[in-house]
Amino acid sequence: MGDHTCPECGRGFETQRGLSVHHTLIHGDSLPNRECAQCGEQFHCEYEKKYCSEECLAEGVSFAGADNPNYSGGKEQTACELCDDSFEYYPSEKQGLYCPTCVETEQWQTPPKTEGKDNCLWSGGKEERPCEMCGTLIERWPSEFTDVACCGEECRSNWLSETFTGPNHPNWKGKEKLVYGPGWDRIRRQAVERDEHRCLFCETTRAELGQNPDVHHIVPVRWFVDSDDHERRDAHTLDNVISLCRACHRRAEGGNISDGTLRSLIGTERAM
Repeated sequence: MGDHTCPECGRGFETQRGLSVHHTLIHGDSLPNRECAQCGEQFHCEYEKKYCSEECLAEGVSFAGADNPNYSGGKEQTACELCDDSFEYYPSEKQGLYCPTCVETEQWQTPPKTEGKDNCLWSGGKEERPCEMCGTLIERWPSEFTDVACCGEECRSNWLSETFTGPNHPNWKGKEKLVYGPGWDRIRRQAVERDEHRCLFCETTRAELGQNPDVHHIVPVRWFVDSDDHERRDAHTLDNVISLCRACHRRAEGGNISDGTLRSLIGTERAM
């Protein structure tokens, strides 16, 4: 007869496997081989399964507290650093510093300091310089100082009058016009082309000027004329000339732009 009997037809089998194969092939259904851990109902499953349905799984498995597979000890309790009230927090998320009330009211936030040296753009603050004419101390931001510091329009006008008076004025007529001689026209064209038709000091272009910039001798032509060891044409070399607009040319002629600055703009060093 066998120890295992078919519930449908009563046929006996010696093994459970034999009964299962018979029931599946003859009666078209698999016999239960599992028992639900939640409701106790018998059910069939080809692989290891603990619950017969999603409902039993939801009822039988809890994800709260220690039953959660990611559980790492739960919440901890600490005191708020601002109001000293106790509160709970998950140590796995972040260190507990502020209670929910202080976080909600933003009492933990400290506005950044932006005044004076605390400003990320701080570069030393205002500077003091004496007025070029009257000596009065002037306090200004470094970017507001030009080559010459004047306390007001009156002092600036006086400085301009003194600086560009007589031989220092670009239109000075009081002495014989200096003849630049051979080689000047050629070197002037080369300098303008090298400097891309713009003032190298203030970057004003030919289009903005309405004409090509002037070409200035860093070491004046008269120095070469008066020298016993040089000739007039020695002044006309690319390492001694620079393209400047009229305004910058006047400043250079008046000594308000140093020769070192001019040489650095054309990228040369020359000892005379």
